[in-house]
Amino acid sequence: MNSTEIAETTPDDSLYSNYYLSDNIPEPCIKEGVKAFGGLFLPPLYSLVFLFGLFGNSMVVLVLFKYKRLRSMTDVYLLNLAISDLLFVLSLPFWGYYAADQWVFGLGLCKIISWMYLVGFYSGIFFIMLMSIDRYLAIVHAVFSLRARTVTYGVITSLATWSVAVFASLPVLLFSTCYTEHNHTYCKTKYLFNGTRWKVLTSVEINTLGLVIPLGVMLFCYSMIIRTLQHCKNEKKNKAVKMIFAVVILFLGFWTPYNVVLFLETLVDLEVLQNCAFERHLDYAMQATETLAFVHCCLNPVIYFFLGEKFRKYIIRLFKTCRGSFMLCQYCRLLPIYSPDTPSSSYTQSTVDHDFHDAL
Repeated sequence: MNSTEIAETTPDDSLYSNYYLSDNIPEPCIKEGVKAFGGLFLPPLYSLVFLFGLFGNSMVVLVLFKYKRLRSMTDVYLLNLAISDLLFVLSLPFWGYYAADQWVFGLGLCKIISWMYLVGFYSGIFFIMLMSIDRYLAIVHAVFSLRARTVTYGVITSLATWSVAVFASLPVLLFSTCYTEHNHTYCKTKYLFNGTRWKVLTSVEINTLGLVIPLGVMLFCYSMIIRTLQHCKNEKKNKAVKMIFAVVILFLGFWTPYNVVLFLETLVDLEVLQNCAFERHLDYAMQATETLAFVHCCLNPVIYFFLGEKFRKYIIRLFKTCRGSFMLCQYCRLLPIYSPDTPSSSYTQSTVDHDFHDAL
């Protein structure tokens, strides 16, 4: 799945090439340029995504524990979303080094980092989908949400979500391996049998679980939310509608290109598309679109928190508490709670609900 897993074929010498020509077998597609481009392009971008993703999502976790104290289902989902993104970005330094050089971290880390990467990928998208369902219940079914949107149900659905993400990522954990070829060590997923079939199934799984199902759920939930908001005679409803469009458009913009390229690579694996120049362009596109998709994990704190007025106040208060030092854990006194939230209705249980409450 990772763009560093682009297959390269390099003929050893002229006799190797003559073998293919003499038997009317096409020469392997040489992709040295793709590897060189990735070595320059990917490490700095992975580093930026890692730094911004680590900072933003760490702030989310800190605010949730210091001020929110997980008092609603929304807060539980936000915490799990931040943990998913942190799990995802923690794998990026390894892939950045791998893109620049080769895999030097051994078989154990090859399996663990590949697995972390995919679990973070799946769980992050799943929790975005659950956030959409949570908002749908809060606004469209407000009375029912009083019983359904509890911390207990939030924990149960979160555990189920993590279980699905872990189960969907098991093939990568099982089949990831290290091997050396042409004095270069790789960390890739190599299937012992029916390799093409496994690749196709993996691609279908990623497209289905990573785009089709979440996008369908989001479109349904947000269309029903907008329909409900249209009946509200309140000037602030436009704020909620704009936030909804921001969530959907950003999700589409950052994830759709990657899934399209992944689908085209499936067609290459099935030998439906056979053209070396096209494969090279597709590999370049994979590197670009995958990195674009990575950026979305940095935007989640912005989308789900920084648009909320209460969270901005928490951030300001947090930095005032910690002024004069960058070592937050040492100087911030995390145990005292400053002005914790006291939910008074189904619309004021969380930062996001507060925004929707204002819009109504």
